Order: sequence, then C-alpha cells, then structure tokens
Amino acid sequence: MFASLAVPNFRTYVIGAFVSNIGTWVQRVAQDWLVLQVSDNSPVAVGITTALQFLPTLLLSPVGGLLADRFDKRRLLMFTQSWMAVSSLILGLLAVTGVAATAHVYVLAFVFGMGSAIDVPARQAFVSEMVGAERLTNAIGLNSSGFNAARLIGPGVAGLIIAAFGSGWAILTNGVSYLAFLIALLLLDEAKLIRSEPLPRARGQLREGFRYVAQRSDLVIALGIGFAVGTWGMNFQMTNVLMSRNEFGLGATGYGVLGSIMGIGSLLGALLAARRRLVPSLRFVVASASVFAVVLGGTGLAPTAIVYGVCLPVLGLSALVTLTSTNMYVQTSVDPQVRGRVMALYMTLLMGGTPIGSPLLGMLADHFGPRAPMVGGALLQAATIGIVVVVGKSLIRRRNGDQSTPTTPPETSRSEAAAS
Repeated sequence: MFASLAVPNFRTYVIGAFVSNIGTWVQRVAQDWLVLQVSDNSPVAVGITTALQFLPTLLLSPVGGLLADRFDKRRLLMFTQSWMAVSSLILGLLAVTGVAATAHVYVLAFVFGMGSAIDVPARQAFVSEMVGAERLTNAIGLNSSGFNAARLIGPGVAGLIIAAFGSGWAILTNGVSYLAFLIALLLLDEAKLIRSEPLPRARGQLREGFRYVAQRSDLVIALGIGFAVGTWGMNFQMTNVLMSRNEFGLGATGYGVLGSIMGIGSLLGALLAARRRLVPSLRFVVASASVFAVVLGGTGLAPTAIVYGVCLPVLGLSALVTLTSTNMYVQTSVDPQVRGRVMALYMTLLMGGTPIGSPLLGMLADHFGPRAPMVGGALLQAATIGIVVVVGKSLIRRRNGDQSTPTTPPETSRSEAAAS
C-alpha cells in the first residue's frame, strides 16, 4: 500500500502536498460559508462561485497540459502554487477587514481557478517523474490518499476557525499553507527525477492531444465518465453547505464535522486504490460511476442530519473509487509524450463541467429546495453515463467494422473489448 513512499522525492512531495491540501479544504469550506454570509443565504450565489472557480479549467486546462508537456513541471508547479497563495491571501484579507462582497468572491474565485487550471495537469503528470512507471498506480492512490486525509481534517479545522475567528481567517490559513508545498518542491532532488523528454515547440500540438483521444474509443468513454461525474456528481462544495445550513439548520461547526465525516469514506477509497496491483478495467470505471450516482441520490433523500451523516462516508467512498479508477486508467494507458495533454483534457471534462452543472443545480435548489441538487444531479449523472457508453460502443463497433481504420494499441483493444 505504501511502496511509493520508499522514493525520497515522492515522500517529500506528499508531506508538502498534505499540509497544503489541508489548507485547500479549509478554504473550500470557508469560501462557501463566506458567500452565504454576504449573499443573504443565496444557493445561486454559491453555485456561481463554484462555477467561476472551475470555469478556467474548462478554458485553460488544454493549455496547461501543453505547458506540462513542454516545460519543467517542478518549476511550473512553483509558479502556480504561488499564484493560488496570493489569490487566497487577498480574499482572506478582504474578509477579515469586513469589506468582502459577493463580487469580490466571484472575481477571486475565478483568479484562483486560473492558477488551478494550469496546476492540476502539471501535478498529475509530475507524479510519474518522481516514481517511474512501475510504481505509478500505487503513487496515484497514495497521492489521492493524502488529498483525502487532508479532506478528513480540513473541514473540521475550518469549522473551528470560522466559529472562533470568522471565515476570513480560515481563508488566510490556506494562503499560508502553500508555503509547505513550495518548500517541498524546492527540496526535491532533481537528479533523481525521471523526466520525460520535453516536447519541442511546434504547431498543432493542442490538436494532436485531441486527435489522440479521438482515435481511442476507450479514452472517449473514460473521459466521458469524468465529465458525467464532475458536472453532476462532484458538487459537494455546494451541496454540503446547502444541506447543512438550509436543510438541517446546522452552524459552521456542524458543517465542518459533516465534511470531515465524508472524508472518512474518501480516505478509505483512496487507500483501497493504493492497494491495487493492476490497472482497473474500463468496465469497472463505468460500474463504479453508476454506483456513485445511486449513492448520491440516496444521500440526498436522507430524512435527518444523522442519517445524512451516516450516508456521507459511503458517498465519499463511492466518489473516490470512481475518481481514482478513472484517473489510473487514463494515466497508465497513454503515451508519456502526450500524458500532460491527455490528463489536461481529462481534468477539463472532470472539473470544467462544474461551471455548467453548479449554476443549474443551484437553480434547482432555489426552486425545489436543498435536496434537489443531489437527487437531480444523480439522475443527470446516470443519464449522461448511459449516453457516453452508448456513444463509445458505437465508436468501437464502427472502428472494428472499418478495416481501413488504423488499429488502436493492444492495451486499448483489450479495454474496448471489455467495454463491449
């Protein structure tokens, strides 16, 4: 389960990322709480904030993937982490001084998202440079475990800080936490990194990434699953605050506790992923996403805060099994020369769908109540998964029937056969 931690560079990286990720979860909770405070408890305002934070992912992630393939990933991460730290510090200072308004949160959420859109593809692709191909599956699981262990701690810490000092101080905590990741990046031994060959500058490199995915029916299905989950299912940043505050009438501490409870299941899912010896099949990716949709809808129907809290670990477990299996499948089945661009497309669909889903789900909450985003999101996710599978299978049948079409790599053919 912990084999990749034997690599000194990865061990240093995980420690720095863990501290920073605690701060990230503190800000996620505090930012949503701040939006509700300054917008008179508006669910639409929360949805717009989430959408603006993830909109740059939709617009800039393909560029971020190209930059990750073209430039030194470690230096690129140092730039993006500094960018996000400054954004957090500015928002925190505005909140602490009492001048923060909804418009300020909107603007700074978008600015923060610009840094994240470049950061995520580089971070995903950088893992393989620290551990190599033989430990990549384990490292992906452990990296996710660190993120979700932070998710277990962060919301509870945020609830305590908000209750004692206010949401502004919680956001400032995140700004300071980026120092841990920056220091870890500085401490890495560059001589021991397994660098991929930098991509020389040339025309059409963005289009090449799109073409690579279009020629792989299995990747079309996997990325489509990412879109379904990211657009309709992974809106916990909005749904948890609405259920906690507007449905169950809980305060900041209760909201933070529920977020930490959900992190228990998320951490368990990530640790189970770290134990994997083999890459999950495409069939498993589709099945896990379908189970996640069912659990999401059931959690949205929980009658009391206690039942809701009991459901949250199961929801976190199903979500993380889906995310890690999809991530592992995509990362391990692509050519290293295009990994940054393919992962950027994956993250574009996974996170870039949020600007589409969050406002729509926020409007559902506005008209039908706080439960509507979870129940409606589950139904929309299930429908999208069905469409993706049908489209993917039709592409597979068309390619298998067209002898003139270039054949896909052997590992792709096996995956497509499983999907069929």
